Amino acid sequence: MTISNELPARAAPGAVDRPGSPRGKGLTLLVTCAVFFLDALDNSTVGVALPSIRDEMSMDTGSLQWLVSGYTLAFGGFLLLGGKAADLLGRRRVLVVGLAVFVAASLLGGLMTAPEPLIVSRFVKGAAAAFTAPAAFSIITTRFAEGRERNRALSIYGATGGLGWSTGLVASGLLTEANWRLVFFIPGLLALLVLALVPIAVDPDTPGTRETRDAGGSGGRRSFDPGGALVVTSALLLLVYGVVQAPEAGWTDAATLLPLALAPVLLCAFVAIERRHRAPMLPLEIFRSRLRSVSYLVACTHAAAALGWQFTIVLYLQEVLDYSATRIAMAILPLGVTVFLTARFLTSRLVNALGVRAVCVAGLVLQVVSVGMFVLVGTSDQYFTLVLPCLVVHGVACGTVLNAANIGGVSGVADRDQGVAGGLCSAAYAVGAGLGTAVLAGVITGSGGATGGAGEGLAAYQNAFLAGSAIALLGLVIALVGLPRRASERTELNGT
Repeated sequence: MTISNELPARAAPGAVDRPGSPRGKGLTLLVTCAVFFLDALDNSTVGVALPSIRDEMSMDTGSLQWLVSGYTLAFGGFLLLGGKAADLLGRRRVLVVGLAVFVAASLLGGLMTAPEPLIVSRFVKGAAAAFTAPAAFSIITTRFAEGRERNRALSIYGATGGLGWSTGLVASGLLTEANWRLVFFIPGLLALLVLALVPIAVDPDTPGTRETRDAGGSGGRRSFDPGGALVVTSALLLLVYGVVQAPEAGWTDAATLLPLALAPVLLCAFVAIERRHRAPMLPLEIFRSRLRSVSYLVACTHAAAALGWQFTIVLYLQEVLDYSATRIAMAILPLGVTVFLTARFLTSRLVNALGVRAVCVAGLVLQVVSVGMFVLVGTSDQYFTLVLPCLVVHGVACGTVLNAANIGGVSGVADRDQGVAGGLCSAAYAVGAGLGTAVLAGVITGSGGATGGAGEGLAAYQNAFLAGSAIALLGLVIALVGLPRRASERTELNGT
């Protein structure tokens, strides 16, 4: 059925038929959303367990932060490789292997008794998630027809991230109080259940189809770009490494500057390789669309503001208001619930009616205001009068912007490249999250938040909230200037 308001109405180049009943599609969506739920759950649960892990294993702060940074580094570094692997080797196959590694890393991590192998398990889990995330994402974008059907599916997919994050916050306090190792075991067992459902819920795809051969293979042989894969993965690893090192080492330290300087050089080399390769790892024509390219930038800046804000609000509630870990989790829970409800019931309808640009602009306006309002926090508890209302508004912003940017980031992309496009969406979010956390952590440290008294500590957090609002404002400007208007979206995609 063709609906005039779809974005866009035409099928993507290289699209394949999407057979199956609505019930079958529903089961596919359930399992792929469960993958995203697990990623979000795992991220939020580990953060709360860090103090207990530190006490039992006698870890210093530098080692402890790598339980989070190691996951982030691997996830951000391997996303494009994971997306390309899904396109070439088969999305269901990559999803199954990635989930199996995720299960093994989770269960083994819970058994570790020394810091080093525990950190390694987190790195391996992050690498596994870098393959499962674009595989699950591209299963949705190739299974559901572009337009209203896909927009609704992607909105539900995004909503499960908010639900997983919120569930992890609440569960982490309870699990950590019992035994921090449950924070590793429970996600592993849940992933094992999802792994068992994948063969039932996801149809097998046949790699090396005509579309893949046309993309550069000869004689039906699948082609790969090992040079491009090595260079772009190295570039992303260096970029994320420099970002996660910055809060502790400092922005002027060699450990931060060297990888951040090398990453752009490798990215330029990667572009040169891709221009000459007949089957590039990342088809550069994806960036010829303003809608797609700017959507990645919007996702990056939105994530920087959102995750940087999350880092700051947790520290503020803990250090200034003396909230316990469980109370912090319950205090922030309304944000995750609002993200879920907004993404599940509102975002796709807004995108269908108004287009990607209008939804991103409106959501970013809400983010600028809600994050900026946290500047008004003080040393007294203003949870119900200030914090809670701002949490709800920020939840609406997060539930709209990220999903709309994801829809824009995969619009008009051929099915054969949906894994790479999904990897780009996830990579933009991962890099933005790391940058936002690093920048706001630097603002807090530079403003005396780590060593100052109560007054200086409050001022440091207020400055960080202001910086987060400024980052969201940058995203708003990018969306206003760069994203095509509703009337131009169809024409713009048809020309790419």
